[in-house]
Amino acid sequence: MENYTKRTKQDLAQRVAQDIFDGAYVNLGIGQPTLVANYLPHGLEVVLHSENGILGMGAPPAPGEEDYDLINAGKQPVTLLAGGAYFHHADSFSMMRGGHIDISILGAFQVSATGDLANWSTGEPGSIPAVGGAMDLAVGAKQTWVMMDLLTKQGESKVVSACSYPLTGVSCVKRIYSDLATLECTANGLKLIDKVEGLTTHELENMLGLPVQI
Repeated sequence: MENYTKRTKQDLAQRVAQDIFDGAYVNLGIGQPTLVANYLPHGLEVVLHSENGILGMGAPPAPGEEDYDLINAGKQPVTLLAGGAYFHHADSFSMMRGGHIDISILGAFQVSATGDLANWSTGEPGSIPAVGGAMDLAVGAKQTWVMMDLLTKQGESKVVSACSYPLTGVSCVKRIYSDLATLECTANGLKLIDKVEGLTTHELENMLGLPVQI
């Protein structure tokens, strides 16, 4: 019987937001990472970037106030904060490739213990590759964080010794934020930052099939 409770998507978004520092320029990837915008600490100046050409992105609009000319990279309506701007996506990619983004928060299919990232294709027949700006963000941002469930629906670990899916970037992921634990990727493997209450390190290592440094 499990003695722990998984983080909800909202819990996970709040956990990620806690580690974003004042003055950071942050890109939120498609999917779960967009929820982080709802939990940014009050009093901090965090500038959100979207690769389709937005800087100074705010939280999602209230129901009925959506403007579908103002959307993020996942085609979701967003708001624009005072002083924010939108511009050509070529300029946006120049920001990403030029090292002007402090933190990129992405989803993933797999992450290796040393920080290799696979998040654009499973390589399965009939799958639709969707790399978007992920490669540019993974290697262009000063830090790349991954936000995901630790296990697949089949119960297999998404954190692996070596990725079997096509790679997005090599040794680019610094941190993995999951529903069960927060892990740091290092040249020597995984390092534990925190885990949900009730989950033992031994149980976590069994799920991963990998050793975890304390």
